[in-house]
Amino acid sequence: MSLRVVNLGLPKTGTTTLARALKMAGFKVADHRVRPKQTDVKSLHNQYVAELLYRGYFETGDPGAHLEPFECVSEISLLRDGKSLWPQMDFGLIEAIRAHHPGVKFVASHRDPFELSQSMLAWSDLGVARLPQSGIPGLPAGWGDTTKEREQWINAHYAHLRTLFRGRDDFLEYDVADPNARDTLAAFLDVPLPWWGRANRNTNKKAS
Repeated sequence: MSLRVVNLGLPKTGTTTLARALKMAGFKVADHRVRPKQTDVKSLHNQYVAELLYRGYFETGDPGAHLEPFECVSEISLLRDGKSLWPQMDFGLIEAIRAHHPGVKFVASHRDPFELSQSMLAWSDLGVARLPQSGIPGLPAGWGDTTKEREQWINAHYAHLRTLFRGRDDFLEYDVADPNARDTLAAFLDVPLPWWGRANRNTNKKAS
């Protein structure tokens, strides 16, 4: 199955909401990790999307080679179990997806950088430990434990995407707080989105 929608947004930008909306629209979606109930292919059970993308990319040239049951991927980064993988920041991998999956649409879920930074801070140990302790493109180990540093990294990622996709019609950056986000996304994908809401929200807030 060819990939049709790939989200290049950062974690905590409504990636779970996007995954649910695409599922409700009839797409087969992998979001961060493949759940056993999503496919009968046992070798994919509990595998991380980021690792599957890189495995396909380096083994065959096609990042989607091991994601055959799925049409869309929503959350594609991985920062746990000692692994730091960020396909949404990898030009070579993005271009390989475009080459092997004609017609694929790239989206970038986005939100206000300060709000996103605070959401990362409030989500488990993401902001206080995993981000500052891991090597991430644009955020080397030792940086990322302050709001200013996280915001700078966030802004740079989306600026990079805008540069990569300048002049192309296969990319949409959308703000999850925009009341027209669903209609904008539906028009871009040329499919109706019967559901839109807010999934996997933080239940506590922290300050930095």
